[in-house]
Amino acid sequence: MPYTKVIAQLKTNLQTAYRQAVDADNSLDQLQQQGHAKFAKIFTDDQGFTTSSNRFLPYVQELAEMVAELEEDKAPSQQQLEHLVKQLAILLQTLARFKEQGRQ
Repeated sequence: MPYTKVIAQLKTNLQTAYRQAVDADNSLDQLQQQGHAKFAKIFTDDQGFTTSSNRFLPYVQELAEMVAELEEDKAPSQQQLEHLVKQLAILLQTLARFKEQGRQ
């Protein structure tokens, strides 16, 4: 499979996203207990996720499923890879911004 290095890099980034999502979701749980974090979902419909959640882990799960599907596909299309990379970038950027705002 010619995309093995790409898939491996995606998995590495997903592991990073998973660890950050666990921390972010714990912070969101604390904020919600304090009466904050009153939103229905993290990402808007136009950001390309099919998941709709007020926590990060379901979005990581969606991307993990996409990576698994790509791994099974003998010849994933360039469009599939680009979509997945874009989604992963959006997730990681949002997690980084959330973490940064938590420090302030």
